[in-house]
Amino acid sequence: MSVVLRDVRPWGAQATDVMLDGGAIAGMGAALPAPPGATEVAGRGRILLPSFSDVHVHLDSTRLGLPFRPHTGSPGVWNMMLNDRQNWRNAEATIAERATLTLGAMIERGTTRVRSYAQVDVDAGLERLEAVLAAKQEHRDRADVDIIAFPQAGLLRETGSPEILEEALKLGADVVGGIDPCALDRDPVRHLDIVFGLAEKYGVPIDIHLHEPGQLGLFSAELILERTKALGMQGLVTISHGYGLAELPAGQLQDLVDRMGALDVSMATVAPAGAPLPLQQLVAAGVRVGLGQDGQRDYWSPYGNADMLDRTWQLAFTSRFRADQLIEHCVAVATIGGAAVLDPRAPRLGSVADRPGLAVGDPAHLVLVSGDSVTAAVMDRLPDRTVIHRGTVVADNLALV
Repeated sequence: MSVVLRDVRPWGAQATDVMLDGGAIAGMGAALPAPPGATEVAGRGRILLPSFSDVHVHLDSTRLGLPFRPHTGSPGVWNMMLNDRQNWRNAEATIAERATLTLGAMIERGTTRVRSYAQVDVDAGLERLEAVLAAKQEHRDRADVDIIAFPQAGLLRETGSPEILEEALKLGADVVGGIDPCALDRDPVRHLDIVFGLAEKYGVPIDIHLHEPGQLGLFSAELILERTKALGMQGLVTISHGYGLAELPAGQLQDLVDRMGALDVSMATVAPAGAPLPLQQLVAAGVRVGLGQDGQRDYWSPYGNADMLDRTWQLAFTSRFRADQLIEHCVAVATIGGAAVLDPRAPRLGSVADRPGLAVGDPAHLVLVSGDSVTAAVMDRLPDRTVIHRGTVVADNLALV
């Protein structure tokens, strides 16, 4: 069915009508005639944006909707993983119930494209993956969800980890994950042998958590780039977090960013505190960058609320942006930037001034938000939103439809 959006402002521009048909934007203009049987949506002067793309979320550990609990983790990836391991089975609801609720809340707030992790290890087996698969199935008509088989405990510290990772790919995971090849597994060659080997065998992309600092992070990143080039996996590899990038000397950082752009290795950030990710350098080098919410009030952190508009505010804040153009760029990263991480064939951001995703022929993955301008919408983060996936309204006013 056709849908006509009345009185909307694409990227905050002048008000217009927008026609949706066949899951795509079919026309734009003043007072568009509605085809017989078309649904009309009152835009009321709201801003029309591409829907959000969360490219880094852990639906398998969420506690949204459950009673708040004290944070019990201690510093370090391994220690935090052990804390999660000690607690996740004792939650007041199953993982499938929690993942389904959180994914629904994300959709209600404007996210219709998702890449979620599912921890697979000798403790959880495939249980957490199966739960995220169930959430994906429940919301299959409201959002597109890719699932990463994620070895949170590493691949070499516990016997049987690589075999479980491969079983996850057989069960239906879309992406193979890795984590801190040096700092956690202490053998980057073997770790990357496994990750890239499985990616080749099953024809899937790669997403590697890289928490490693400074020169250690640079070393791991360079190894990832070498593998990407040697195996011809341009466009299929994502480095998540990449905290160490912001700590590098200017010359090393520019060289790394240029190589990432040349090899089409993308980045996913969660807008952490501390030194900001060099967003402007990355986009200038042609690196695809997306945004994610990470954990959602889970055993790792009390933060997270399923709202990518809120995380966009955080990206702008931690990047120390004040100019409208740069804050709008954060919105572009959170929407079309992430969509290009999920699908390297999708249009990517060409500069900080680029505002794609709302032209005739573009997919009708859209969100209407309230605000005087795009920057105002980020600052206020009001609840009056309408969410559209594949040309169909799937949520309105923070409720699924």
